[in-house]
Amino acid sequence: MQINHSVAFVTGANRGLGLALVHELLARGASKVYAGMRTPVDLGLAGVITVPLDVTKPDQIAAAVRQCADTTLLINNAGIAEVADSLAPDGIETSRRIFETNYYGLIGASQAFAPVLAAHGGGAIVNVLSVVSWVSSSMLTYYAASKSAAWSYTNALRLQLQEQGTQVVGLHVGFMETDLTKGFLVDKIDPRLVAARTLDGIEAGAEEVLADEVSAQVKQGLVAEPAVYLRPLVR
Repeated sequence: MQINHSVAFVTGANRGLGLALVHELLARGASKVYAGMRTPVDLGLAGVITVPLDVTKPDQIAAAVRQCADTTLLINNAGIAEVADSLAPDGIETSRRIFETNYYGLIGASQAFAPVLAAHGGGAIVNVLSVVSWVSSSMLTYYAASKSAAWSYTNALRLQLQEQGTQVVGLHVGFMETDLTKGFLVDKIDPRLVAARTLDGIEAGAEEVLADEVSAQVKQGLVAEPAVYLRPLVR
């Protein structure tokens, strides 16, 4: 699909990659951008409508669908991360918190907006995943697990929505320069570049976008011996 004249809905749009996507959508001629936020703030951008949205709350998702029934592009960007290892005493509770947003929230938004997209000819859904969909980190155990689950769901969703003509894109990216990774002493990519590559992928009809070098390397390493996921994630 083409971004020009599209109507986009971006979850988690108040900062980081979400905000970068909002700016890139406007720059490419989107006629309207709905900015979904847990705590709504006015971004002060013409063509942007702020929408209250906590993706863990089904009633807010339903309200967003009613308000934004002209959406042709859904970008499931909302996500949370917590540093916790595999044996953390509160690991189950941490996992539940992360999965509520990163996995169940993504499912809820996708299911709710799929009929809206069908009504407008198909459109597209972008699910923001991660390099840790494929290779984990001992300190990001539960975040990585949520992204692996979201990757699997994305692949199933793509197959199911082919008939209605909806393009489903999985975005894989490593660490970005955002509040989410503040304090992480690793190489990071500018979210503006990730946003640009994501929209390039949409317009090219891609099913998967590998937004940085590490994601491309890790994907290639899935069939290596030993497989890349058997080793620690390093940059």
